[in-house]
Amino acid sequence: MEPGESGPRSRAGEPVVVEVRNLRKSFTIPEHRVDSLKERVVNPFGARGGSRTMNAIDDMSFDIRRGEFFGIVGRNGSGKSTLLKVLASIYRADAGTIAMDGRLAPFIELGVGFNMDLNARENIVLNSVMMGLSRKEGETRIDKVLEFAELEEFDQLKLKNYSSGMMVRLAFSTMLEADADIMLIDEVLAVGDAAFAQKCADVFVEMRESDKTVVLVTHDMAAVEKYCDRAMLIQDGRIRMTGDPEDIAKEYMRINFNHGSEGLAPNVLEDEEMAARVVDAWIESADGERTKEVEAGAPIRVRVELEAKQDIERPLLEILFSNSAKQNLVGFTEKEEFPVLRAGERMTVSAEVENVLVPDRYHLNLHLCRNSNRGDIALQAVNLLDFVIFGQTEAPGLIEVEVDATSRIEPSGSDS
Repeated sequence: MEPGESGPRSRAGEPVVVEVRNLRKSFTIPEHRVDSLKERVVNPFGARGGSRTMNAIDDMSFDIRRGEFFGIVGRNGSGKSTLLKVLASIYRADAGTIAMDGRLAPFIELGVGFNMDLNARENIVLNSVMMGLSRKEGETRIDKVLEFAELEEFDQLKLKNYSSGMMVRLAFSTMLEADADIMLIDEVLAVGDAAFAQKCADVFVEMRESDKTVVLVTHDMAAVEKYCDRAMLIQDGRIRMTGDPEDIAKEYMRINFNHGSEGLAPNVLEDEEMAARVVDAWIESADGERTKEVEAGAPIRVRVELEAKQDIERPLLEILFSNSAKQNLVGFTEKEEFPVLRAGERMTVSAEVENVLVPDRYHLNLHLCRNSNRGDIALQAVNLLDFVIFGQTEAPGLIEVEVDATSRIEPSGSDS
């Protein structure tokens, strides 16, 4: 596979570096919460109430091989973040075994492993030592960490004065420079700004082509399909499915998303946990009819209708067309002039896109973001609808563009 190419790879011949067997983790949840001293004094016995047990991880067993980019997905409360914390030894398992072969670097929660009263340079050394490096090794990595995080001018500032975005950049950069064999990454990257998120995406591509083992917890199915070699879907603390990232993404969409209202296109999906929903979406022909086929060279006319379920500040809509190999080829963004899309309000986008796509089957993917920040997702829809580009083309690549080029033949021996 060429560098940067997407799609799953087989690591069947590589040794297992993460082995999990019959893992269990539960929490005791009080049925009655005491919110005040008065409540405890007035009802000292009843205030204690009862409790229930929540099985966050219920008998999980799986292997991860060296060099795998392994995705863990599931809706909120499924147990994926708890699993990552148990793997990182932040939580102690109630039962089962975990065996790891290699140095581990976790990137799970903001502030974990940092001392808020120390400055960035001191925290880089502290965090490096916690990841298994010597103090001297940690000190040699300070400049590289600060450079990647773009925090050179804030190196003497105490972390309690850092913004959440600065903390993300420092934590992620420290993890990278720890030179770990196994990296555990939770989806806290969304806190970072768009530029740093793209920087991290570039690093993910490099990781995918290396021998590093990466375990990524995410809600972003596009990221799962783009980066992961294998993925695992968790539901109610149990493993529901492990396998090809595309299959996992489809199953995730099937069990966690509900179909929209009656009359909508069959692929229009609504996620209960998202801040907006898709009302309708379709490709339109030249005469205004819904269609699934567009002739090569003819404009692609897209219409999308969304409804906010929560207030969405500075909404940014991003629409991408991907081919049958899941490669994003063409896209556009629509940034609305109004500052807030209020709950209950609808946003309709009609677009005519120049068709540079060669004949193939394509999918429309959608992201609605808050604060004009691609990392702050309010709604996402992967493979929202599909359509076919048909016809003839002589384009040698994945897209066809007009080129103004000239050529000439020089006589043999010419000095020019």
